[in-house]
Amino acid sequence: MRPAAVGRIFRKTPMITLSLIGIGTGNPDHLTFQAVRAINAADLILIPMKGDAKADLADLRRDILAKVLTSPARVVEFDLPTRADQSDYIGAVNDWHDAIAAGWTAAITTHLPQGGTVALLVWGDPSLYDSTLRIAARLGGLTVQVIPGITSLSVLTAAHAIPLNTLAAPVIITTGRQLRAHGWPDGATTLAVMLDAGGAFSVLDPTDMHIWWGAYVGMPQQALIAGPLADVAQQIITTRATLRASHGWIMDIYLLRRGRDV
Repeated sequence: MRPAAVGRIFRKTPMITLSLIGIGTGNPDHLTFQAVRAINAADLILIPMKGDAKADLADLRRDILAKVLTSPARVVEFDLPTRADQSDYIGAVNDWHDAIAAGWTAAITTHLPQGGTVALLVWGDPSLYDSTLRIAARLGGLTVQVIPGITSLSVLTAAHAIPLNTLAAPVIITTGRQLRAHGWPDGATTLAVMLDAGGAFSVLDPTDMHIWWGAYVGMPQQALIAGPLADVAQQIITTRATLRASHGWIMDIYLLRRGRDV
């Protein structure tokens, strides 16, 4: 389903506001006061279900609501479609986003037929390597408001007690897929890598390179490893595999810095 087709559903219901609320890494302590107010201003809160293997993600959203929700908002769970595993990555993602938009549409029209405010709790911040805003753009005829959240990148640097950048130097934020395909970007000193399926740093020459890695940052099961990439790369790969097998899912992120100023 293409964006325009999804959007037509809401053109006769102009009083729907979609509130995208950044919730950080799932730790209720990371919620802003603005996020708490937005949660309690919602008429409908949608919780995506990603299957039994990722039930913890839904549980974390429920835990957040149990701690901060004081209004009579209706909380509805819906099944999130899975992305097809195919060579056309961009095409698969677009089809997946269409399917998610259709799921949102069905839930909203069923549970909020008279209009109102529907909220989605978004991991991290909706602006940083998150597709919630792109999916929302497929649902024309509603108002979108974004409540910024703490990013996993800021939680990572706080956990390691390091600055994001070196003095007067830029930072590049990229993905594991891009790192594997293109290697170290020209002119970069510091690289923040998100959405790595595991071990993309293995394509790099580890000489004079330092890594700060974290999984489940900000959560009770947080795991951190830091050191020269040549020394800790295999430890990270092994630890990551063990954690994923134990929890059924993993969210990790890392910072790479090249040169002797680490």
